[in-house]
Amino acid sequence: MITDMNHTGFVVNDLERSVAFYTNTVGLNLVRRAEGDGGEISRLLGYEDTRIKVAVLGIDDDGGHVLELIEYVNPASASRPTSERAVLGASHIAFNVTDMDATFDRLIAAGAIKLARPVEMAPGRVACYLQDPDGNWVELLEIDE
Repeated sequence: MITDMNHTGFVVNDLERSVAFYTNTVGLNLVRRAEGDGGEISRLLGYEDTRIKVAVLGIDDDGGHVLELIEYVNPASASRPTSERAVLGASHIAFNVTDMDATFDRLIAAGAIKLARPVEMAPGRVACYLQDPDGNWVELLEIDE
C-alpha cells in the first residue's frame, strides 16, 4: 500500500550547476548530498560499476516531498533534451509561487529555458512551463485563494 509521496528525481549533467540553480534561483534548500558507487547502487540502477553524485533539495526540513538531483558519473548520462512536452518521459515538478512574472523572469535569467510566457488558465490561476538548464520540466503555479 502506498502511504505518501517521497521525492521527485531529475538526472542532471552538472550537479553543482543544478544545485546552484535550484537553491540560488528557485529558492530550495540543500537537505543533503551523497555519492554512491558499485555494490547496492549498481544493483539498484542496473549498471555495472555505477557511480553517482546526488543532492536532495527541499522547501524546508520537515521531511516532506523533496527534489533529488542525480549526476551519473558512470555511466555518463545520454542527452535527451527536447522542447516537446508531449514526449514519453517528459515528467515535471510543479512549484507554487507568488509574483509569477518576477519568478519566471528570474529563472529565465539564470538559465532556464522558456517555452512560453505565463498564461492565466482561469481567474486567479496563472501557470507556465519552462525547463531547467538540463531540459527537465518545471511548472510554476500562482493561485489566488
